[in-house]
Amino acid sequence: MTGANPLLVVEGLVKRYPVRRGLLMRTAGWIDAAQGVSFSIGTGTTLGLVGESGCGKTTVGRCVLRLVEPDEGSVTFDGLPVLAQGEGELRALRRRMQMAFQDPYTSLNPRMTIGQALAEPLVAHGIARGTELQDRVAAALNRVGLDPALAGRFPHGFSGGQRQRINIARALVLGPEFLVCDEVVSALDVSVQAQILNLLVDLQEEHGLTYLFISHDLAVVRHLCTHVAVMYRGRLVEVAPAGSLFDEPRHPYTELLLRSVPGRGKGAATPNAPRGPDGPDTGCPFAPRCPLAADRCHQGDGPQLEEVGALHHCACWLRTGGGDL
Repeated sequence: MTGANPLLVVEGLVKRYPVRRGLLMRTAGWIDAAQGVSFSIGTGTTLGLVGESGCGKTTVGRCVLRLVEPDEGSVTFDGLPVLAQGEGELRALRRRMQMAFQDPYTSLNPRMTIGQALAEPLVAHGIARGTELQDRVAAALNRVGLDPALAGRFPHGFSGGQRQRINIARALVLGPEFLVCDEVVSALDVSVQAQILNLLVDLQEEHGLTYLFISHDLAVVRHLCTHVAVMYRGRLVEVAPAGSLFDEPRHPYTELLLRSVPGRGKGAATPNAPRGPDGPDTGCPFAPRCPLAADRCHQGDGPQLEEVGALHHCACWLRTGGGDL
């Protein structure tokens, strides 16, 4: 949905987690973290995956890299079926697909120097040793604006922004083409956020990287992303080029999110939808909170993504002309 020449194509991705209760921890229900998620990302572009906490964004990112095994669906990277790869093939593929994690304080091993942390994937993949290994570590630190002389320090000697630069350097040290950025600036101060975002932009321009940028911050997404996918309770409800989505949002949930951004007006007060396995399992997932919902919105399987403009898709019967409500 992000145009021609897709590097990554995700189709019908499904991931469910059991909810266990009682002394024997028996399965009492299921949480659908991802329900039929489909999207594509063009080479050299950035898709922002947005939504409130718990909507399934991180699950989708981890499923794409097979850090979590999905229950259904397909993931294709540069024509290769990711979910069908054997252990050896997947190991080789992961040199091309990496992830930068959210928390810069817990994603680095406190017992390893940053030089060791960056060298570890190079040694594990048999790429470099000795002097060449040191040179690659130094180059990776230079790439993210850190002095290679700091390679002998431990993580506790760095600020949060510096640690996140180290995380990004570690993700890039293998020379990947695709990077999943999972809330990489959410734990940082605003001034430091800008530095990390500018770093990501510069790295993309320099190396032609493709990003899946997971965030709940729409202001950050607008600055960085070329396309945006809005997620709610495990489903994509709107996918569009960034300019189109921010200027002409179609889904009521997207409109609500945008009204919560400073300078765009006050978000409408709506009741919270039930969470977990006891939530609604029919109709549009946003219907319990939607101020425009009609009877049909609570019935059936709910609306599917339909094209409402150039590369602009929306899952809402009201906005796609899906018949009388």
